Amino acid sequence: MNNCIMEHKKITNADETSGNNVSFWVDSNQQISYSKLNESLKTEVLIIGGGIAGLTTAYLLLKSGKQVVLIEDGFIGSGESGRTTAHLSCALDDRYYYLEDIYDVESTMLAAESHKTAIGLIEDIVNAESIDCHFKRIDGYLFLDPSDKSENLQKELDASQSAGIDTIMVPTMPGISHPGPAIKFPEQAQFHIMKYLTGLCQAIIKMGGKIFTETKGENITSEGAKGNGFEIKASHIVVATNTPVNDIVTMHTKQAAYRSYVIAAKVPKGALPYALWWDTGNMDSRWVSQPYHYVRLEAYDEAFDLLISGGEDHKTGQADEEHIPEQDRYYNLEQWTRKHFPEIQEIIYYWSGQVMEPVDSLGFMGKNPGDENIYIITGDSGNGMTHATIGALLIHDSIQGIQNPWEKLYSPSRITLNTAKDFVKEAANMASQYLDWFSPGDVKKVENLPKGSGGIITSGISKIAAYKDDNDVLHTFSAVCPHLGCVVKWNADEKSFDCPCHGSRFSCEGKVMNGPATKDLAKLKP
Repeated sequence: MNNCIMEHKKITNADETSGNNVSFWVDSNQQISYSKLNESLKTEVLIIGGGIAGLTTAYLLLKSGKQVVLIEDGFIGSGESGRTTAHLSCALDDRYYYLEDIYDVESTMLAAESHKTAIGLIEDIVNAESIDCHFKRIDGYLFLDPSDKSENLQKELDASQSAGIDTIMVPTMPGISHPGPAIKFPEQAQFHIMKYLTGLCQAIIKMGGKIFTETKGENITSEGAKGNGFEIKASHIVVATNTPVNDIVTMHTKQAAYRSYVIAAKVPKGALPYALWWDTGNMDSRWVSQPYHYVRLEAYDEAFDLLISGGEDHKTGQADEEHIPEQDRYYNLEQWTRKHFPEIQEIIYYWSGQVMEPVDSLGFMGKNPGDENIYIITGDSGNGMTHATIGALLIHDSIQGIQNPWEKLYSPSRITLNTAKDFVKEAANMASQYLDWFSPGDVKKVENLPKGSGGIITSGISKIAAYKDDNDVLHTFSAVCPHLGCVVKWNADEKSFDCPCHGSRFSCEGKVMNGPATKDLAKLKP
């Protein structure tokens, strides 16, 4: 493991962000917090989740005259929105030629149109609300991973053009040390996500919306939910929590949770142009979702910009399947980044985030299956910022009674038969994780745990999640995920217990940080 990375590890409060490492976005923006809910309320629309999906939905509905209450169990952006790399792109992480095979050309046109519209909406909101979030239009470049075939790049060019995108093949790319060729996606964009969320919150409050932080939404029904134990009655309920916390099984068979890794390195100001760069992904990967690299530039100070590089994905809680521990992923990412961008200097941030990969490549946004007034936004894949914005548009239109041309494409109730093979593979992977019940655990004795570390211990027929803090105090919990009974794994990088079945994550203190679990790990006596 590269020592320079470890020296710059940032530690933060678990309530501030969903992990041990703080992102540049969170670190460079004032914490966005509001009062805790302390009374029962009644509203037209209740939104659960204070990331880009929930806040954009609130903003649009308030603009249309709806009464809105939004609750967030942490702080604004403390979930996955604050751990993104904030690419705004209609270059999807699953190729357009692949989408053509799953759906058809008309559907790929709708997908491209929706993501272009989402970028435009973000730009319009930035301008309308005068949000200083470093929004800028830039070009993006898609180039071949060494494991991919050159003809696939041509296939993607043809499919993206058929989808209505003004792509062109270019022989070389600016900034990156790669021979090319590449597909140029013009007029993509980027922004500072936390500054954007700050502006959205200010606009929401100005329009009369109510925001409550440190308010956990529970007992979600068609009549509303509870927040911190208080009743919130609502005509419409929007669950915008990255992965749905109102659903126990259905949606969690349609998507899988992946961890993705990010480093941010200083680069002399002006040494690199502002652009987005992506490779086509590792075709030899064991994962259904083939990991790819994604890179962008961000302003830092008068002397330096930050090059923000992401990738090295794996299924949540399953890093050991590739024998590459979570913390070693940064080293691999650094090596790849230095090869392609030799200008980078000191790495000053690193963090990981969670993405939900739908088995058929497109997000799930709209009415929750079986419900008429409960809506979800999930399945962000690698395009979380635009998918979330599309979801907000869809739900706004649904509540307003407006027919949206993308509604069927993104319906959470859809069944896509063309991806049955991948569905079975992901389902088999989830099922195989229950074999951990018969494994010996990764720690034999509590005494073997060093300070600041954790692990799973087998005691008779019980599985125990143990963490020894920096004061040498032992904390023990049931290692059984309260969602569907899988045995969690210790994540030494983010100091969390991660469920390898459906992606629930818990802090080293047993507190739930990512759904679908809604309860903490059961505390045990040491």
